[in-house]
Amino acid sequence: MTIKRIHSGGPFEAKIGYCRAVVAGGFVHVAGTVGQGDTVQAQCQSALDVIASALKEAGSDFSHAVRVTYMLPEPGDFEACWPILSATFGDNPPAATMILCALIDPKYKIEIEVTALLAS
Repeated sequence: MTIKRIHSGGPFEAKIGYCRAVVAGGFVHVAGTVGQGDTVQAQCQSALDVIASALKEAGSDFSHAVRVTYMLPEPGDFEACWPILSATFGDNPPAATMILCALIDPKYKIEIEVTALLAS
């Protein structure tokens, strides 16, 4: 099986020892991704932009997503992201889970992890 590793050049990749995404077995596994900005909405959109770039480099996109996991330290922040998420996944929503947890830095309000099929 061929494995392709996609690096975004983010500072945590080298420090922790991971890559933004791995393509293997017909799937693209995108690592948990935080975004930049002062609000949960800005961070959500920023994280999705990084994920979209990784999916594109892998040969996929959000329409091929089969699984998404959202991690938030404040459960009340999640609803503010729903319009962004609905617009992103549209008519092709993946299976989803929201986990309440602390993130690597208190400035982060959401982390998103995606698994997608490779586009045919």
